[in-house]
Amino acid sequence: MNIVIAGAGQVGTHLAKMLSTERHDIVLLDQKEENLKPLDANFDLMTHAGSPVSIYDLKDSNIKNADLFIAVTPYESENITSCILAKDLGAKMTVARIDNNDYVQPENIERFKRFGVDSLIYPEMLAAREIVQSLRMPGIRQLFDFSDGELILIGLKIRGNAPIVNKPLAYLDARDENYRILAITRGYDTIIPTGDDEIEDGDIVYFITTKSQLPVVKERAGKKNFDVKNVMIMGGSRIGIKTAQYVPDYYNVKIVEIDKARSFKIVDKLDRALVINGDGRDMDLLREEGIEKMDAFVALTGNAETNILSCMLAKQMGVKKTVAEVENIDYFGLAENFGVGTIINKKRIAASHIYQLTLNAEVSHVKCLTASDAEVMELIAKEGSKITRGKLNEMKLPRDVNIGAVIRNGEIFIAHGDLQILAGDQVIVFCLPSGIRKIEKLF
Repeated sequence: MNIVIAGAGQVGTHLAKMLSTERHDIVLLDQKEENLKPLDANFDLMTHAGSPVSIYDLKDSNIKNADLFIAVTPYESENITSCILAKDLGAKMTVARIDNNDYVQPENIERFKRFGVDSLIYPEMLAAREIVQSLRMPGIRQLFDFSDGELILIGLKIRGNAPIVNKPLAYLDARDENYRILAITRGYDTIIPTGDDEIEDGDIVYFITTKSQLPVVKERAGKKNFDVKNVMIMGGSRIGIKTAQYVPDYYNVKIVEIDKARSFKIVDKLDRALVINGDGRDMDLLREEGIEKMDAFVALTGNAETNILSCMLAKQMGVKKTVAEVENIDYFGLAENFGVGTIINKKRIAASHIYQLTLNAEVSHVKCLTASDAEVMELIAKEGSKITRGKLNEMKLPRDVNIGAVIRNGEIFIAHGDLQILAGDQVIVFCLPSGIRKIEKLF
């Protein structure tokens, strides 16, 4: 695929690095040459210093042969304008990063398509939705649902007292209890397990199960249920505001924002949250605002270290559920070691949504797992594809791929060995980066 990416910021850089390993022809366009130099030397891609709204620079980036143009600069208007120009100059598909909630309404999405913007991506909105989802199911590190919430994939940190620890997976009654263990993250490694593998204390384990069996899975993982009602958000960023807007009405939300002028702006946007002007790192202030009574603490400042340490302190003060925005991927291990419950990373979330546009198979969704370098994909099995030619236990699936479940005419089947995938099935697949292209060939 010929891909032109406009914007060498966090999202654009992450996407360019990821796609450059997959034999795509990548051109990364940015106005600042200093943003391009580290990538030009270390990755298999072309860089071009220029403006994405310059017709000359777009032509110089070979836009007429681009299969995909991705505009992810920090400026919404620049992204939209560059997509319109790129489409007119020959790009087959365009994607624009935006920060306006009105634009992603169904009627406006169609309007942008007529202009030449095929797809819109709003990372802050996607991040806020992930946060709210994690608050609704505390105790869970990461959660994705399929089939209107009837099929659920969850990541859980396992402690030594869990019933499934130190037992070969082949001896667990996962089949009878209608769940499947798809992967295990241990330290910095992600394992696609076999029946001989065992879960160890401290592992993050990814399960797929039905909504009705979720309590069984949590019990097997040693997790106790508790409800979240009182939430404190540190940082009145766009993600923080979106999170406060998306939480259920029965939540009591407090937002702590250090900037006084921004505090007043947040008050104008939110009618259900209490906004406190102050420093969220001030423990005396947090005590005065009742942090000990909070069920969840969400740290969304622009500083990863502050977010991680604040969550650690919130844990020490009795808060059960913590969420931290960590944009520096190198800090994921630190956040994990400090016991941060859920890690939010905008660039990975955005990249997952854009990434599915580069796949040849019919992919409905791609989800990036924050605690792992793996991806979860929902694919449609095509008529005559290799994946439909036998039962799963008769097929030699790649070692870096695991089939989780099948949705067939609204009915859910957890993928055990005697299941056969049929044409038209929606299939949930867990795979490491090395397995993505193999999966395309199977489907």
